[in-house]
Amino acid sequence: MLNVGRIEEGFVLDHIKAGKAMTIYHDLGLDKLDCTVAIIKNAKSEKMGKKDILKVECSVDKMDLDILGFIDHNITVNVIKDGEITEKKELHLPKQVVDVIKCKNPRCITSIEQGLKHVFVLADPEKEVYRCKYCDEKYTGNRNK
Repeated sequence: MLNVGRIEEGFVLDHIKAGKAMTIYHDLGLDKLDCTVAIIKNAKSEKMGKKDILKVECSVDKMDLDILGFIDHNITVNVIKDGEITEKKELHLPKQVVDVIKCKNPRCITSIEQGLKHVFVLADPEKEVYRCKYCDEKYTGNRNK
């Protein structure tokens, strides 16, 4: 049996689609932070069959968790303080996403200026449509498939 210790302060991302934990790890920029991260892949789940879990020990205030609403609405965010779950965050679509979607328009300034961030703004929340901030290229893909 795998035993991953409990955390005192941080958050647990649960109900991640199996195989997606590493993508979320990078999208949240956890690889750039000095914090402890446990990645559990393919855990058994009654609800999902298999799932991934991320346990992150660092202040939740350091994180921009809004991107999770874009990645997958079904992820559960449990905030941990003093070793106990103190809050469950609801996920919503963020107003903009930065460097998660890459603009595919070859004439976009992001194709020419290599260091420029790829910024997409929520244009239609009901249809989950985002548009490139620079060229208005439309993105309608679903990242949780």
